Amino acid sequence: MADSRQPVGRIRLERISKSYSRRKALDDVTLEIVGATVHGLVGANGAGKSTLGKIIAGAIRPDAGELYLDERQIRPADPHDARRHGIALIAQELALVPHLTVMENVFLGIEPRRWGLLARRRIERRYAELVQRWGFQLQRDAPVGGLRLADQQKVEILRAVASGASVIVMDEPTSSLTSVEVETLRRMIEQLRGMGTTIVYVSHSLEEVLQVADAISVLRDGRLVHTRAAAEETEASLVHAMFGAAVDAGQVEKPAQAGGPDVLEVRDLDLGALLKGVSLSIKAGEIVGLAGLVGSGRSELARAIFGVERMDRGTILVDGVERRIKSPRDAIDAGIAFVPESRKDDGLFMQLSVAANATIAGLGSIVSGLGTVKSSAERASASKLIGDLSIATPSPAAKVATLSGGNQQKVLFAKWLFREPRVLLLDEPTRGVDVNSRAAIHRLIRHQAASGVAILLISSELEEVLALAHRVLVIRHGAITHEFAADPPLAEVMEAAFGVAGAEHSPP
Repeated sequence: MADSRQPVGRIRLERISKSYSRRKALDDVTLEIVGATVHGLVGANGAGKSTLGKIIAGAIRPDAGELYLDERQIRPADPHDARRHGIALIAQELALVPHLTVMENVFLGIEPRRWGLLARRRIERRYAELVQRWGFQLQRDAPVGGLRLADQQKVEILRAVASGASVIVMDEPTSSLTSVEVETLRRMIEQLRGMGTTIVYVSHSLEEVLQVADAISVLRDGRLVHTRAAAEETEASLVHAMFGAAVDAGQVEKPAQAGGPDVLEVRDLDLGALLKGVSLSIKAGEIVGLAGLVGSGRSELARAIFGVERMDRGTILVDGVERRIKSPRDAIDAGIAFVPESRKDDGLFMQLSVAANATIAGLGSIVSGLGTVKSSAERASASKLIGDLSIATPSPAAKVATLSGGNQQKVLFAKWLFREPRVLLLDEPTRGVDVNSRAAIHRLIRHQAASGVAILLISSELEEVLALAHRVLVIRHGAITHEFAADPPLAEVMEAAFGVAGAEHSPP
């Protein structure tokens, strides 16, 4: 029976351990989460925070240890079983059904029924009440598979709220949301906490966790370092606990100003209603930042240049030579590489090995005359890339799915660096990675620029764009509206992105 002196949704974990191959993801973790509070879990990539959250939500089974909800021991077999106990999960890797509509996904598994049949009108009424209450406006009958990533994440949030769970585990819930949507989520969290819901909040954003959490637990190398009230912590104290020493992870040395010839030229590119007459150029060794709101056309531009989206009109030149790019294969042959926004959906083969993923873009160099992959060449090439990029993996044969998010992102970079590209398109290159991995990726980007690669950098974090870029372009409603030289004021770039009247530095 639950302790009447405690709010419902109280979680207790005792001596939880989990291993993958020879790597311990969690090592003897004991933790108590007070009911009706927001409890933050932070740590570097691979520290075990997401693993711990998923164990609470039934997505991962621990090797050892016990889980209690309101003093009652539970052993959820999967997320569906956990939902029956009142625990919902919003995972970083979204678990939606693409061919079902928004409304069908929101109520999947909890659909109101009448005489065994779906009560359609009740579902529609509950959906209308849900979006009105929480402020996420989503077309109820739109197939989820056609939504942008940010809107899919909203569907997951609404799905968790709709279940009426007493505990909601949120794993990087704001990674694809705009600043306005993040503020909406924060208000939702405050309201849910006020209604007695327990929120387990897993995030790489220390500022974000400090703003929303009542208490914060820090994990390092699978072990619990400490749990303290959020009011007692700062970003510096959390970083010290996570890494053992305070570091200024945000400090980035800008690469030297590029002065070489144009490597990439894009002229008058049209893509349906998404892009209209986009032109840009990037010199050898230059990093050009592309700033804009979610839905502005920034990701679509990168995908069009890489041939994922077929442009309606436009010209693309690489090293002064016009290239007809109708597919990613054409782009690769032209020397263009693309690190997409979602490594899971578009970048990596999660169930293949690190070695296979790291060399797959350049298979021609490691395939024998009989058409088979030369294992020794694959291992040697992968081992060099693993060393060069400091990828933490048990071996080149380990599955990419077993690595932390930051190391998965490094493997994604390795895949393209194996081909030594002339152009590197980066869409959210540090999304979902910890501060150490972020710094390592920044060093990697600077190194590629120094070697003469032309880089287009897209990031929702304007500070990241401004820290790395030689020039900044602002895209709004599918058109380049402003161009800034190095180190523009953050406020001016934000005004341009939001379309504030009077913003300076419009391109001629």
